[in-house]
Amino acid sequence: MKRAVILLSGGLDSATVLAIAKSQGYDCYTISFDYGQRHRAELEASARLSKSLGATEHKVINIDLTAIGGSALTDSSIDVPSQHEEGIPITYVPARNTVFMSIALGWAEVLNAQAIFVGVNAVDYSGYPDCRPDYIAAFEKMANLATKTGVEGLKLTIETPLIDLTKQAIIEKGVALGVDYGQTVSCYQADNQGRACGQCDSCRFRKQGFEKAGIEDPTPYQP
Repeated sequence: MKRAVILLSGGLDSATVLAIAKSQGYDCYTISFDYGQRHRAELEASARLSKSLGATEHKVINIDLTAIGGSALTDSSIDVPSQHEEGIPITYVPARNTVFMSIALGWAEVLNAQAIFVGVNAVDYSGYPDCRPDYIAAFEKMANLATKTGVEGLKLTIETPLIDLTKQAIIEKGVALGVDYGQTVSCYQADNQGRACGQCDSCRFRKQGFEKAGIEDPTPYQP
């Protein structure tokens, strides 16, 4: 069976990507990162989703990105904004996708996997530069230049099935594939029970997606 490494954050998008990869016949290996984010609820969600959506193996990699800071998600002295920001927001974590995808690339090489799936999106997204199609294409080229498998002619692809979809379309696709979005945590500052703040960019995009899809929002919100 063909193998794929799935970057699984525990959020709505990555859960949908895992379901898509499974539907395409991949043997899925999920990877999450404990990088100093504001809460552990998303890591607990990743473990639940990996199991419920039928992944073969799940890894959590520890990386302390608080050591460099520079983001509201990795520096407790910077508040998560409750209003939309123009340009690249303070919730952007410097080079996060590059770091995560590089480690996923290493595991993919060990597994002889044919693909890495990542839930980046260039439509309903928060202005992050590492979610753009040009970035993904550049990383895929680098991945095949910099690895033993690539040099030996075993091409690895970076699969981004959500890149051109609205949040509404992502939710509709996930529901059709049986994703239980009540198990996911998207909020940047969820509490220990995984309840969302309802105010951050991630919460707003998620809530709007369910509204536009006409699907009941299963997200638990903080009182």
